[in-house]
Formats: sequence, structure tokens, C-alpha cells
Amino acid sequence: MTPRIDSHQHFWRPARGDYAWLRADVPALAPLVRDFLPEDLAPLLQAHGVERTVLVQAADSEAETDFMLELATAHDVVGGVVGWVDLSSAAAVASLERMTRHPKFKGVRPMLQDLADDDWIARMPHPDAVQALVRLGLRFDALVKPQHLPSLIRFLKEWPQLPVVIDHAAKPPLGARDSEAFALWRKHMHALAALPQVCCKFSGLWGESPQAAHHDVDVAARIVRPVWEHLLDSFGPSRLMWGSDWPVLNLAGDYAGWIAVSQACIGGLSAGEQAQVWRGTAQRFYDFQPD
Repeated sequence: MTPRIDSHQHFWRPARGDYAWLRADVPALAPLVRDFLPEDLAPLLQAHGVERTVLVQAADSEAETDFMLELATAHDVVGGVVGWVDLSSAAAVASLERMTRHPKFKGVRPMLQDLADDDWIARMPHPDAVQALVRLGLRFDALVKPQHLPSLIRFLKEWPQLPVVIDHAAKPPLGARDSEAFALWRKHMHALAALPQVCCKFSGLWGESPQAAHHDVDVAARIVRPVWEHLLDSFGPSRLMWGSDWPVLNLAGDYAGWIAVSQACIGGLSAGEQAQVWRGTAQRFYDFQPD
């Protein structure tokens, strides 16, 4: 079995009160409104040869980041944590310096997709906060949708030293490969790939697929393939990393199913290239020490 790193997964405990988006009164989200903790994920990781994970924030709260770092301390399988600070504030510098004292703190993710201002990333981050990310050797996970990409490109051109990974391939319009929207996504992702500090996660796409693809591995693989082909052409295996987006993944399928969908795409590469996507890119990007 190919050793894997899951570059994108979440844990949460709703009773903490951090997760404003996780609403029991929204039927589509109801299956997610319960605890998802390391003991829930562990059997899936073991079954599929996933040796380490990147635990990613799901709340705009420093307290949630501290909660994740506590979990990472207690569970060796969590190789890194991507947390949250208010990047629009100079006070974020002190928070970043504090968090970086934890060896598994790897970077931050502002929840750009949930902000009212699509141009926030180009206008609002405080220079001192971004400079601290660079100075401390941290990374930036970009949680974006296609409409955010022009602003993200402007931001990244201003900060070429900042390592960035695009989460969930920027959530393209799956199932609409001949549409103008898909063509525009292709154009912007190609422009991002031209910036050498940018990587991309092959993650979260089953959940973005049309309902007809949910819980159907074959249909999901067909719908995801055009996205995979463009990512591969733009970034190459050395800048693509696989992730599950568990437990959000459960709304569309399951862990084994997403492994199968991913294998249908990644399996066409050489053994060395597959190893990059399944493991090597994430290990390098997040600066995991070799086992």
C-alpha cells in the first residue's frame, strides 16, 4: 500500500461553541453536528495507509487553534496544524509568535470563502502579520472559491516569499467543464501555478460535485477528472497534494470512496509521481521531518 499523508482533515467538538457555520437547523449540515475526534478517524487512516495528517482549522477562533494543538500533542498521527489568526490585525504577530512555539504549528488559514468582501485578501491583511508569517517560516492555506482568485493572485504577487496552498482546488464548478465559469477557473488556476510558491490540494472535490455524483465512486471519478487533468497540467505532481477533507467528505461519500476516486486519477502517474501527490508534496510543503 502506498504510504500517504492526508493533507487536509478536521476535528471538532461543537459544544465548544466555535463553529458558527455548523448549524443543526441546516438539514444538509446536520450529519456533521457531532464530535469528530482522533478516535473516529484513526481506523480509516490505518485501513488506507495514511501515516500522518494535517489538521486544519474550521473556526475563526484562536481558541480552536489551541484546541487543535492540544490534540496534535496527544496524537502522533497529526503531523501539523493549520490554525487561524486575524490577519487584518497587527496583534496577530504576537499570536503567531506564541503558536509557533508549538513544533506542530505549520501555518494559518483565513476563512476567505465566508467573508462578505471577495477582495479581502488583496486589501485587508496587515503587512506586519503577513511579514510575520514569512519571518516565522509559516504557510498560508487559501480557502477560496473561483471569485476570489484574481484578488488572491494580486496578494501573492506582493508576497512572493510566502508559501501558499490552494485548498480544494478553489472549488471549481464541477460537472460544467464546457462552461464559461470553468474556463475562467482554468485561466486563474494556471496563473496561480505560474507563481512558484503556490501548491494545490486535490481535496474536497466530491463535496463540490453535483448531487448525482454523491455516494457513487464511478460518477464522481468522471466528474472530477477534468479538474485533475488541469491541475496536473498546471502544477505537476511535485506541487499537488492529496487530502480528504474529512469529515466534511461524509456529506458526499466516505474515506474509502474518496481514496478510490483519487486513485482513478493519481494512478495514471508513474510510481514516483504518485508518491509525490500521495505524500511527498505535503511532507515538503509543511516541512514534516522524515520518519
